[in-house]
Amino acid sequence: MVETPSVNEQAPRPVPLTAFEKRFKHPPGLVILFFAEMWERFSYYGMRGLLKLYVANYLFVSWRQIRQGQPFSHGGPIEAVGGSFFRSLLSTPSDAVLSSCLAGATRNYPSLDPSAALDAARQACIAQEHASILYGWYTGLVYLTPLFGGILADRYLGQRKTVLVGGTLMALGHFVMASEQAFFVALVLLILGNGAFKPNVSTQVGGLYAAGDPRRDGAFTIFYMGINLGAFICNFVCGTLAAVYGWHYGFAAAGVGMLLGLTVYMFGQRYLATDNRTLHRNDGATKQPLDAGEWRRVAALVGLCALNVVFWAVYEQQGNTMQTWADEQTVWPVIAGFQIPSTWFQSVNALFIVALAPLLDMFWLRQAKRGSEPSSVSKMAIGCIVLGLSFIVMVVGAQVVGSGRGSLFWPVFCTLLLTVGELYLSPIGLSLVTKVSPTRIVSMMMGMWFMSSFLGNTLSGYIGVLYTRLPKEGFFLLLTALGVGAGLAMWAFNKPIRRAIGSSAV
Repeated sequence: MVETPSVNEQAPRPVPLTAFEKRFKHPPGLVILFFAEMWERFSYYGMRGLLKLYVANYLFVSWRQIRQGQPFSHGGPIEAVGGSFFRSLLSTPSDAVLSSCLAGATRNYPSLDPSAALDAARQACIAQEHASILYGWYTGLVYLTPLFGGILADRYLGQRKTVLVGGTLMALGHFVMASEQAFFVALVLLILGNGAFKPNVSTQVGGLYAAGDPRRDGAFTIFYMGINLGAFICNFVCGTLAAVYGWHYGFAAAGVGMLLGLTVYMFGQRYLATDNRTLHRNDGATKQPLDAGEWRRVAALVGLCALNVVFWAVYEQQGNTMQTWADEQTVWPVIAGFQIPSTWFQSVNALFIVALAPLLDMFWLRQAKRGSEPSSVSKMAIGCIVLGLSFIVMVVGAQVVGSGRGSLFWPVFCTLLLTVGELYLSPIGLSLVTKVSPTRIVSMMMGMWFMSSFLGNTLSGYIGVLYTRLPKEGFFLLLTALGVGAGLAMWAFNKPIRRAIGSSAV
C-alpha cells in the first residue's frame, strides 16, 4: 500500500533564499511572525491573567477593597451592564456547597466582624463559581472563532487581510475593556478578533517552508517561544499596573501590546510567503474536491482534536483555579517594600516554556540521531500524561497547606511539570496540522485544531466550579485522572491515527 504524502504537493513555496536565511537557518518572515505573535499573546495573556480576579473580585462582588481598608459592597458594577442577566443563567451553589467553601473563605476578611466576614465570604464563594464559568466560556470562544477565521481566509480575504482585521478588532476590545460599562462588548470584540488573527498567523509559519523541509518543526518551536515570551512579560506589565493603579490600566496596556503586534506585521509583510488563497486561485486548486487520501488525513486530525479536548480542559486550570490558589492560598514575597501581586503567577508557565523549549528541541534531535525519537502522536500522548501527573504536586500541596496559605513551591513546581507536558503536545500539534492538512484548507484545519481548545476551555470553566465543591486534594486528583486518562487514550489510538495520516508525516 502506498502511503499518503505528508504534505500536499501544491504547498506554498518559501520566500527566495536570502543572506539572512543563509546565516540564521530560517527565513526572515519567521522573525516577523515571531514578534507579531509575541505582542498579540502579550495582549491576550495580559488580559486573561486579570480576567478571573477582575470578575470575581470586582465586577461580580466588590470585596477585594476590604484589604485596602474600604467598605464591603455586596454587588459589583457589572449589575448595571448585563451582569444580572448573566447571573440568572447560572445556578446558585447549594447551602452544603457554600458551607464547604465558607470554611476557608472567611480568613480573607480579618478586619471584619464574624457576621460581616461570613457575608463577604458567601458572596465571594458564589462569585468564584460564576467567574469560573464566564472565564471558561470566554477562553473557549476565543478558540472556537478561529475555525470561521480560517474559512474566511481560505475562501475570501486571504491570510494577510484576515490577520489585519483580527488584530484591529482585538486592539479595540482591549481598550474597550478599560470601561466596565462595555465589558461584554469588549469580550465579543476580543473573541471575534482572535478568531481572525490566531489561525492565520500560525499557518503562515508553515507557508515559509517547502514540503518536506526539515526546518519546519524547529520553526514552530521558535514560534512557540515567541508566543510564550509575550505571555511571560505581559503579567509584569499588565498585572503590576492593575495591582498598583487599577484594573483598567492593565487592560489598556494589553491594547498597546496588540497595536505593537499589528505594526510589526504590517511593516514586515514583504518577508512573508504568498497567501494560500492567492496561490490556489492562480492554479484553480480551490475548486478541486478533496480526494480519499486527503479526507483520511482530515479525519485523523479531527480525531486528534477530539482527544485534545480533555488536555486543554485540564491545562486551562492554570489561569482559572490555579490562579485562585495563587491569589488566596499562596504567600507572595515582598521585595524592597513592593508586594508581588499574585497575577505574576501567570508568567511562570511562559518562563518555563522559553527556558525548556530549546532543551527539549536538543533532546529530540539527540533521540532522532539514535533513531529513538517518538512520533508526533506519541509525543502528544506523553504530553497529556505528564500534564495529568503534574497535579500530584498540588494534591500533596493541598494536604500540607490545608485551609491556610503556603509556599510558592507548590504551584510553581506543578507548573514546571505541566509545561513539559505542554511542550510535548502543543507546538507539535501546530506543526502536524500544517504538515498533514490539504493546503487549500490549511487555515480552516488550523481553526479545527483550535476548536479542541474551545471545547476544552469551556469545559475547564465547569470543572473549575468543582474547586469550591470538592476538597482541594480531591479536585487536583480529579485533574490528574483526566490528564492521564486522555493521554492513555491518545496512546491507544497512536497506530490507527498514524496509518491514516501516513507515517512519513509523523
